[in-house]
Amino acid sequence: MNYMHHRRLAVLAHRVLVSHVVLVKHSSFATSSKLWYAQSNFPSPWNNGFSFIRAFSFAAPNRRTPDPDDPSTLMKEDGVALCSQMWIDNFRAPDATATNLTTFLRRFELWVLAYQKVCADDMGAYMPRSAIQRSALEDLLALRNAVLDSRFKWGARLEFFIKSPKDKTEYESLSKRKIKAILTTTQPAAFQDKIVQEVLFMILEAIYEARFSEKSFAFRPGRNAHSVLRTIRRNFAGYLWYIKGDLSTILDGMKVGLVISALMRDVRDKKVIDLVKAALVTPVITSQVEEKKKTKKRKHQKKRVLAEDEPKPDPYWLETFFGFAPEEAEKLPSWGHCGILSPLLANVCLDELDRWMEGKIKEFYRPSKSDVIWNSPNGEVEQGNTSWPEFVPTSGPDKTRKMDYIRYGGHILIGVRGPRADAAILRKQLIEFCDQKYMLNLDNESLPIEHITKGIMFLDHVLCRRVVYPTLRFTATGGKIISEKGVGTLLSVTASLKQSIKQFRKLNFLKGDRDPDPQPCFRMFHATQAHTNAQMNKLLSTMVEWYRYADNRKKIVNFCSYILRGSLAKLYAAKYKLRSRAKVYKIGARNLSRPLKEKKGQSPEYHNLLRMGLVESIDGLQYTRMSLVPETDYTPFPSNWRPDHEKFLLEFIKLNDSETLEEQRNGLQEQGLVSPQDYISMLVWNYKRRAIIVDQLSVGNSGVSDAQRDKEMLLGFTHENDDHGSRDKEDKEEGFHAAQI
Repeated sequence: MNYMHHRRLAVLAHRVLVSHVVLVKHSSFATSSKLWYAQSNFPSPWNNGFSFIRAFSFAAPNRRTPDPDDPSTLMKEDGVALCSQMWIDNFRAPDATATNLTTFLRRFELWVLAYQKVCADDMGAYMPRSAIQRSALEDLLALRNAVLDSRFKWGARLEFFIKSPKDKTEYESLSKRKIKAILTTTQPAAFQDKIVQEVLFMILEAIYEARFSEKSFAFRPGRNAHSVLRTIRRNFAGYLWYIKGDLSTILDGMKVGLVISALMRDVRDKKVIDLVKAALVTPVITSQVEEKKKTKKRKHQKKRVLAEDEPKPDPYWLETFFGFAPEEAEKLPSWGHCGILSPLLANVCLDELDRWMEGKIKEFYRPSKSDVIWNSPNGEVEQGNTSWPEFVPTSGPDKTRKMDYIRYGGHILIGVRGPRADAAILRKQLIEFCDQKYMLNLDNESLPIEHITKGIMFLDHVLCRRVVYPTLRFTATGGKIISEKGVGTLLSVTASLKQSIKQFRKLNFLKGDRDPDPQPCFRMFHATQAHTNAQMNKLLSTMVEWYRYADNRKKIVNFCSYILRGSLAKLYAAKYKLRSRAKVYKIGARNLSRPLKEKKGQSPEYHNLLRMGLVESIDGLQYTRMSLVPETDYTPFPSNWRPDHEKFLLEFIKLNDSETLEEQRNGLQEQGLVSPQDYISMLVWNYKRRAIIVDQLSVGNSGVSDAQRDKEMLLGFTHENDDHGSRDKEDKEEGFHAAQI
């Protein structure tokens, strides 16, 4: 055994020495290595092989240093947590200038999060972080390094740092004709461009959302058209003159210098500014190659089958609802290669207009003590509720002069309470400001001044005024009750029936203006009755939600239901050859829930087949009667409203503030901690025992702390019991002594 063991060691040593000698002979440093071995104390492999092996075996192993370019080592933190911290920092200091944004561009977590979001939009399914392949992470890292080294170019067509997971095209093997078509025709934005846009959007949105005015509502998270309507109902009551402006030409595009100057007011990072500027300057190829028209048409064309990773198109009901988009929400800005950055940049440019209008609102405000609603010097504190259903007094020379402003995208609405001359002066100043800041030529026709009695159209809702004469009852001196007739106005926000008819006509659901006649929707001709009814029910549900805050919600939704029901009835009459809508309603009922055609050779009725699961259930159309439509939502809207995510951010920042914690700690030390249940029990118990209501003011003004006062209120009855007990004891002792005598 010892012989075999020594022989194995000798063979291993021979192999190690031979391999080392070969390496040294092929090297130009063979002589110098021998001299180094001779001068050093380290055993030479030419002289003592076993000592070399012994030293090699006991040497400390070389630890591998982590690669700084390894994607796995760069993902140290969660991308969502990093974004949340960016929002918190910006909301904590909203006026601070953003200088060092390149550090966020270096964070690989943001790039991974952007890759996940773009993949979800591109493929229709969310890709978790663990499902991203190693090769995709390496390509994503190469894209990040190219952006940091200024090697990234917007609008690439053939050379990419990273491609979409569903893009299987081999661009190296394409023919010249296909390459020419790619380079000269309109192509969708490259996958890598979308990733860079998403990263820039995540960085810039957190900065500007903390700075944007509360008067702007479009292209912002948590704010939508419903927020605008509720704000108008809350704040625009009592205004007589309205200025409605269309600045949507700004959304089509602005000069690069104006956009960059607006961006540099708050962002002073050269890398980010250069990226945005390059996206705006790089031309977008929009030319198309003329295709030859096919002379022959196939009679039966096969339906295209979607791939597994291909997103499905929008359903019919959603596509139809998008056709109901109001004029103010139709245009979406698209500037150069900015993509999703375009709406944010448009808000950045128009934020100067919002700030200018806020200054004008403060200048215009002139309070009057005789006013009922606005009579405070600062104009923010209101003495009454200006929203429905309480009335607001009309304006006059002795009333407060006030103004308000709101912006949705490129459309503005200004309400003025005062003479028309003030509105005309404001319009002139607004025209000069837009000409100076945005180089936008406006005139009086583009900014009309209209009275509330004519009705102001905004977001397909009409703002009008209802004059009311309420009876005011109050108690005069001497206890005399006086009743007087007052005059006031109600701000009514109603959905425009005329605009709804126009949208239905545009979608080919009806014809005619005065007496609209429903037309059959032949898009659903080959669908089943159950599927068609389900699509229309989804459309009606969205219409009910869209007109949620309209005063005539019942009427407008019932009209939409009538148009859709008549359109389906005509479709079914043509499909099942029933000749008229009356025949369709007779067979399928008012809501079209009964089957209009039964299969031949089936004796059981429809309900039996439905119970056995042999047929598809048919849902009837909703809201066929006005009583089924829900009421208008008149939920009170707070004056200083903020979206939920901003409320949570501000509350989180406030709770983390050391001054807030110190105030709460001092309050607990001074006032004590009493729960509402204990406080109510104190009041009830003391009222039962003493038969009086405790005077809170007298107790509060006595100089006693809240903790001592609550303790006295809670324990007051015990002292009373002790007094009564001592008196009873004295009476008993006196009676006992009397009995002894």
